[in-house]
Amino acid sequence: MVEVLTCSLAITIALNGYNYKHQTYGPRSNGFKTPSGCFPCCPYLRLERKSNSRNSKVYGLNIVSMSEAWYTWFGVTQTRMPMVDTDNPQIISHKVTRVEFELSGEEDDPLVQIGGAEEISSLNSLEQKDSSVQIAVVDQASRGSKGMVTMKKSRLHFLEERNEELFSKRILRLSRSNKVRSALELYRSMEFSGLRPNLHSCNSLLSCLLRNGMLEDALSIFEIMKASGVTTGHTYSLILKAIANARGCDAALDLFEELEGKSIHKDFDVVVYNTLISVSGKMNNWVQAQKIWRNLKENGHMGTPVTYRLLVCIFTRCGQNELALDAYHEMIQHKLKPGDDEMQAVIGACTKEGKWHLALSIFQNMLNSGLKPNLTACNALINSLGKAGEVKLAFEVYGHVKSVGHAPDAYTWNALLGALYRANQHADALRLFESIQKGQKSALNLHLYNTILMSCQRLGLWDRALQLLWQMETSGLSISTASYNIVIGTCEAARRPKVALQVYEHMVHQKHTPDTFTLLSLIRGCVWGSLWNEVEEILNVAPNESLYNAAIQGMCLRGKINSARKLYMKMRESGLKADGKTWALMLQNLSIDSVKQRNR
Repeated sequence: MVEVLTCSLAITIALNGYNYKHQTYGPRSNGFKTPSGCFPCCPYLRLERKSNSRNSKVYGLNIVSMSEAWYTWFGVTQTRMPMVDTDNPQIISHKVTRVEFELSGEEDDPLVQIGGAEEISSLNSLEQKDSSVQIAVVDQASRGSKGMVTMKKSRLHFLEERNEELFSKRILRLSRSNKVRSALELYRSMEFSGLRPNLHSCNSLLSCLLRNGMLEDALSIFEIMKASGVTTGHTYSLILKAIANARGCDAALDLFEELEGKSIHKDFDVVVYNTLISVSGKMNNWVQAQKIWRNLKENGHMGTPVTYRLLVCIFTRCGQNELALDAYHEMIQHKLKPGDDEMQAVIGACTKEGKWHLALSIFQNMLNSGLKPNLTACNALINSLGKAGEVKLAFEVYGHVKSVGHAPDAYTWNALLGALYRANQHADALRLFESIQKGQKSALNLHLYNTILMSCQRLGLWDRALQLLWQMETSGLSISTASYNIVIGTCEAARRPKVALQVYEHMVHQKHTPDTFTLLSLIRGCVWGSLWNEVEEILNVAPNESLYNAAIQGMCLRGKINSARKLYMKMRESGLKADGKTWALMLQNLSIDSVKQRNR
């Protein structure tokens, strides 16, 4: 009986010439011992030791013709198998071949294992016919630049076992162990031998190939699986996700539409649709996401929590708040429990649509379920409640912000100050701002200062407004023209035109360009303060229709009819047009003057 090497062997068979010399080797002398006298023409066995870059051992075996009486090789009954060229799969026969055995460097390599539980024998290709030997020709393994075996260049192994389940488990283990070469070679050998791996092992092999960047080989196996009708939704999900990562989302969507056109969509499960919705979300293509959502329902599938989480987040991110709310309502109808991501996204969608009742209800459900709303959702809800005039509810949500462990930020304070300002609770806004200054001064920003400056304007607190303006300048904030306009407007409301002019001069000194709103406020203040020279200076700086109209109207109301008429004539000469109110005032005053002159 033959003693066989216990390690894994890789096989390459090449055509060689005849040699009729008889020689026998012992079991421990790197050769194989055959019983003498068992056949008339014995094989000549010659061992050629080789080495490669992986320090593997290669042995050459020259085989000569054998008689028909030799029915077994090494005591194992032979399986008849034709000779195949893997590059050109045609049946080829040769009488004498040269066989190479290579020791593999990978553990559990599915090569020659004789006498074990899983027998994968490379010596089962001998077929006795007319005193000759027919042996399959197998490719020498070829490796790419990265050392990976490709589908076309992988080796074939002669499989003694015919148990498909046994080999399927083997492929599954190799794929999970990330042994790409061994798994791929075993898959090809099964395919060549007419054996079919089960679906689970094929999907695992696909996943292994894709993890190692072998997309083309994965697509080849995918085509075989698709032609054989042994695909599942997981198969399509793997391929579509890989194509999206390697070739772009558009390529994955094109493949999806192509597969749908071939009625393969019957094999699609909800995971496939989820994958395509996720791919669409990466491109913010909400139209495609909506289309896939519609196809999912038309094909009789019901979305999962993952489906609705993706839809809600995509629609909210793309500003399609109504669609986001539709997806959320459908999720609730299917009695699926939403997660914190979609609930927070829906709160944001509700606040943008002004549906604060629904937003508040979802917020309360999150708290009751033990979920922790993030600070962004809390701020959005506070701001929405403040715009709706629900100041009390806004501060109740603010209380929950602190109870769940969030630290209020500038957006939180701005939402609360905005709520108080809209509710005309300006004194409360000032008190809240002072508490922020004491406790979280780092949270103060330009928006907070502008909000509290507007409350000062409503209260006529020009001195407090000036104090805040100096604080802004000393804190290093980049003050905008709008901030100076609010302070000047506060001085106007408090009938402090000279202070307003000082703020204006300081503003110009700080190299801030005044706009129309700045000059209008100054003119109105100067008119009420009877600062006529300053009014004319302002008009000379930036003459425009709005400023002239404001000055003329102010003069008329203050009884300065002659000055108003002169200014009106100057306005007409400059090519500027008076508005309706200016026309009415001028006509009224002209008619009065005419009556006075007649009475004289």
